[in-house]
Amino acid sequence: MIHKHIQYYSQHLGNDIPAGVVVFLVALPLCLGIAMASGAPLFAGVISGIVGGIVVAWLSGSQLSVSGPAAGLTVIVLLAIQKLGNFESFLLAVVIAGGLQLVLGYMRAGIIGAYFPSAVIKGMLAAIGLILIMKQIPHVVGFDVEFEGDEAYMPADAESTVSEIFTSFGAFSVGPMIVSAVAIIVLLAWETAMVKRNRILSLIPGPLIAVLWGLGFNLFTLDIPLLAIHPEHLVSLPAIQGIDGFFQQLRFPDFSQYANPEIYTIAITIAIVASLESLLSLEATDKLDPLRRVASTNQELKAQGVGNIISGMLGGLPMTAVIVRSAANVNAGGRTKMAGFFHGVLLLLSVMFLSKYLNYIPLACLACILLLTGYKLAKPKLFMEMYAKGINQLAPFVITIVAILISDLLKGMAIGMVCGLFFVIKANFHSAITLTQDGNHYLLRLQKDVSFLNKALLRSYLDRVGENGHLIIDGSKAQFIDQDILETIQDFVNAAKDDNISVELKKIGGLSQLP
Repeated sequence: MIHKHIQYYSQHLGNDIPAGVVVFLVALPLCLGIAMASGAPLFAGVISGIVGGIVVAWLSGSQLSVSGPAAGLTVIVLLAIQKLGNFESFLLAVVIAGGLQLVLGYMRAGIIGAYFPSAVIKGMLAAIGLILIMKQIPHVVGFDVEFEGDEAYMPADAESTVSEIFTSFGAFSVGPMIVSAVAIIVLLAWETAMVKRNRILSLIPGPLIAVLWGLGFNLFTLDIPLLAIHPEHLVSLPAIQGIDGFFQQLRFPDFSQYANPEIYTIAITIAIVASLESLLSLEATDKLDPLRRVASTNQELKAQGVGNIISGMLGGLPMTAVIVRSAANVNAGGRTKMAGFFHGVLLLLSVMFLSKYLNYIPLACLACILLLTGYKLAKPKLFMEMYAKGINQLAPFVITIVAILISDLLKGMAIGMVCGLFFVIKANFHSAITLTQDGNHYLLRLQKDVSFLNKALLRSYLDRVGENGHLIIDGSKAQFIDQDILETIQDFVNAAKDDNISVELKKIGGLSQLP
């Protein structure tokens, strides 16, 4: 068995190692940015990313999901640290939250992820894609320095984000613009059939070339004022010297706060929100998987629980499975857990030994990678496909996108779920009962489950039966008939003789019928 696993992972190394490099390059600034947005030490974001790659990647049931600090938790983390007064107390809440997730996994609570309609999940993917595009535009033109913008959702004042995009076009920097223009050309070229058919070029991921181009451009233009890239538009890692420097950055939970009730309130909040985001991201990643593998949701909850326990114990932020990094993994050609694991190893090695050199990478080329990832998540073809499927699929899809754009992921998904539930009920409402008429003969069929919600529809159908008619009520296909429905039918049977209507009941027990 072990030999088979080794063989399976080794045969995909040609895809997974380059994909791991790409995910690492995307994840690095995100880890730092989310930590900054959360009011936590920058190193805490990197720790979370390392644990997500090295530990959670192997424990997860998904081959392609990538875990790390999530922008969706930034507000929760920021308020929690402020409320508790220090970061060490917050770390205790993260450890407890991980324990709660582990319990949820063993309670098989992961099943909740299967109840999200496909249209809502696709809407979530498209919304994240649009957010990525909008948030990366300022980075692309060398205007914005908002680190968390790479993965964060639209702020409450969405108008400010839109206005910032327009402002950025009037205050762009020449260097980042050149980096972005060439990087986009490279990324688009790597999507063409000509490159994919080339045996050598197809082995090198386009995003990696884009990053190397940006690094080279920055190094060669340091002494050219017009083209030089400002340090604010470069990756910014904390100064760490070797293994000793790494361990000196670690921080540990304050277990003396175990009696503080606020710790447990925050832990429960983190556990619920992180679990929901992980399950949604896992569901979305399964849909992106070119090999169509389906991961165990319960195993994912356990993996995230262990990850958060370890992350909290070492001074890291809470983590979730993150769709942005997972999508980048898929787009870069990742095939197994080795890609996520390799990205974690690179994060670890980079902060130990390469922080000086990584700080030369322009944010512009990383923004271009995410820009293309966003386009693939929200490509026009997807909108056309949903339109072709009809209003039942299109409405939840569009409403989910709009709700996420003007609020946040969880609120948007909740609104999308309500919309999706409405259309499901509506579809079942009409399909549960059908009426067929042939002259003076009527056939009323009860299909599947017929609940009290169908009583009004049933009455409207029964009202269509004319005088001197013959009605057959067939319940042979119904798996469940609500008592309210049975009473409505019995009332009609009792009154039918006044209009000389004969009623024949089939497979509807407990009711009397006209002779």
